[in-house]
Amino acid sequence: MHPAALPAPRRRFGQHFLHDPAVLERIVAAVAPGGEDALLEIGPGRGALTACLLHSPCRSLDAVEIDRELAALLRGRFAGEPRFTLHECDALRFDFAALTAARGRLRMVGNLPYNISTPLLFHLLASAPSIIDMHVMLQREVIERMAAAPGDSAYGRLTVMLAPWVRVERLFDVGPGAFQPPPRVWSAVARLTVRPTPRFPVHPGYARLVAAAFAHRRKTLRNALRGLVSAAQIEQCGVDPGARPETVAPETFNALAGLSGAEN
Repeated sequence: MHPAALPAPRRRFGQHFLHDPAVLERIVAAVAPGGEDALLEIGPGRGALTACLLHSPCRSLDAVEIDRELAALLRGRFAGEPRFTLHECDALRFDFAALTAARGRLRMVGNLPYNISTPLLFHLLASAPSIIDMHVMLQREVIERMAAAPGDSAYGRLTVMLAPWVRVERLFDVGPGAFQPPPRVWSAVARLTVRPTPRFPVHPGYARLVAAAFAHRRKTLRNALRGLVSAAQIEQCGVDPGARPETVAPETFNALAGLSGAEN
């Protein structure tokens, strides 16, 4: 299709279409699909990465696209590919567990829309048992937060919320020129491998307590968690109540949730 006939990127969907062949090849090489793999692509856009994935020996490729014009383009482009199934819907409402029931556990790949990246990651986490791994492209600063360690400047709520469920590996950075239109920021690709069992038994109040801890980053634990846990309870977990949340390990937040009695 001539470029002039392609659907234009829509700002409301945060669309930046990946077109650099070298970056596409690096993503597929990182995924390394096998013949029995059921792939899931979120936000296929114009289908550049989709085409590369279908050149691999995967068993199936399901794609989730919200944009109706792009969905029509994808249906036409891959009409002759029996392994390809398109789901025209919002990825934030997609039932990953239902797809797993039909396909088996999924390997997710996606150039995720910047404007919904964090809520989409949390939605994917809710279906973690349905997923083997996720290869995601996001803003570089988001990848930095995902892969951070306690004490790093990028360590925060997203880091702590991912920690029980996935192991994060930062793979490589991608410059703005790899996209059309070019974003104003650098991107990066990461691999999130779902743990066979959670890193620790997650308390029902974990998410609430972590959100409170990082609502005001400059606050100490004592002040950030006021009303949820006391200074004595923080000390009981082996932490100085005057410490900043960005220095505290995920396991400790979980222990604090257990003491707080907080629920979801």
